[in-house]
Amino acid sequence: MNPREAYAAKPWLKHYPEGIVDKVDIPALSVPDLFDQMAEKFASKTALIFYGKKISYAKLKEEVDRFATALSALGVSRGDTVALYLLNCPQYVIAYFASLKVGAKITPISPVYTSHEIKHQLQDSDSTTMICQDILYDNVEKAGVNLKNVILTNIAEYLPTLKKILGKSAFGKVYGDLHVPTPKFIKEAGLIQFQDLLKKYPPQPPKVTIDPGKDIAALPYTGGTTGLPKAAILTHGNMVALQAQVRVFWPFFEEGNELVIAFLPFFHIYGQVVVMLGSICQGFTMVLFTTPDIDDILSAMERYQASAFYGVPTLYEYLKEYEKTDRVNWKRLKLIACGADTLHESTIEAWERRTGTKIFEGYGMTETTAISHGSPIHRPKKGSFGVPLPGMKAAIIEHEGMNFVPPGEVGELILCGPNIMQGYWKREEGTKEALIDIDGEKWLRTGDLVSMDEEGYFHFFDRKRDLIKYKGYSVFARHVEEVLYKHPQIKAAGVVGVPDPKVGQIIKAYVVLESEARGKISEEEIMNFCKENLAHYKVPKIIEFRGELPKTDVGKVSRRELREETEEP
Repeated sequence: MNPREAYAAKPWLKHYPEGIVDKVDIPALSVPDLFDQMAEKFASKTALIFYGKKISYAKLKEEVDRFATALSALGVSRGDTVALYLLNCPQYVIAYFASLKVGAKITPISPVYTSHEIKHQLQDSDSTTMICQDILYDNVEKAGVNLKNVILTNIAEYLPTLKKILGKSAFGKVYGDLHVPTPKFIKEAGLIQFQDLLKKYPPQPPKVTIDPGKDIAALPYTGGTTGLPKAAILTHGNMVALQAQVRVFWPFFEEGNELVIAFLPFFHIYGQVVVMLGSICQGFTMVLFTTPDIDDILSAMERYQASAFYGVPTLYEYLKEYEKTDRVNWKRLKLIACGADTLHESTIEAWERRTGTKIFEGYGMTETTAISHGSPIHRPKKGSFGVPLPGMKAAIIEHEGMNFVPPGEVGELILCGPNIMQGYWKREEGTKEALIDIDGEKWLRTGDLVSMDEEGYFHFFDRKRDLIKYKGYSVFARHVEEVLYKHPQIKAAGVVGVPDPKVGQIIKAYVVLESEARGKISEEEIMNFCKENLAHYKVPKIIEFRGELPKTDVGKVSRRELREETEEP
């Protein structure tokens, strides 16, 4: 069997749980259609719980419809872009579905963005309307972008009465350097209040016909290897397809009868599509958290009897040692999932010893509408991010060519399926590089170096851009990091290649030690540890101790920022 045929045979199907098939029926619906179906079916059920405040599906639909009516009255219509610059809160859910209902597309902006980054995204996405948390408005003003509508909302609007004062003081601590616009300023600047719109307009949104296959639902921005972030074009069809694929792959979730803790940020594709859409489009209850307070999250897990837990590696790394982790009966959950980065094996092993449960890894990108692979629930494999979802095709090609490589060999992962983006917004060259044609089908080049074993399970090695070339050897930064994390006194690590004319790239490791080890462990000791556990050419030649390492929005070590530091003159 030639390599291409090995992938076309989909060996992973043999390891799907019993009853799960590769066929996925994707309804010809828009995202708001799915929401309306659930709101009608589970009208009396609780859709959202926000610090104790409960909102039913009927109430949520009413507010979505009121806000959609308001947006239409403000001139927002089909094809427009609405920017959401919000923390996780009920207003995010309302604005999201209301914007889509009037035919607009949304672009989510990270609350930690600087005014420069906000300006780029607003202008690049052609945003005309923004829904903004009032404590974040300072950054919008500094961005200096002329918008048709700016709608302000306050986090306390949906807090229970007793928590409103507490809520304001808590957010004051987190965002203490930002001020809330005064009523006088709001009036003079022509800003609009979110709650005023809900009171003024009836729940009678315009009837807008949406073509799921063509109409864009979202423009989520993703970091490029260089330069400013670019937006993946995701249609309603992409998002509805992903929901259908996940339903087939995780049939143990019961529609209208699950509860999910929603602390992952909705501006990120993981929080937006897997947590928010995955919950609302199946009639689940979401317990919303604006900030990931671990104690509050663990308490809510037990208080509300959560069905599933979605986390990122840094969170599991923290929880495996945290004294209060045992307050949760983890064995009761239907799914404990991890995404957004690769879990270190040491974290997996410590978690299993601590809780007696398994973490199910998944893989995905903004360009795949969040997910393409998941671990089979009955048969996860350590060190693997699982198998392709139903309806997906996956293969591996040379990372510097187009030939298919045999199973077991490392190359670039390529994907084909109904959840693959349409391209990059206003980036024709980037789209041509990312989306390739194979026998009339659209395949995504992921930029990730992986291998597939004989059973069809996929294993992550590194990002193409993080591959280090030392004296002709290929060194995966992640492999070096895995070894560093096994050192009992290393808390965090990041590995990059430093350009060098003699050897190509020198391996450099940035290391954060546990507090009790700082000043007591030398660079030489770390190198000797690496020599005992790595081939000679993989051993870092430079060790730099840091108090902390730069992180991405979802908490993983940002190799890009570390690499940029090494390239500075």
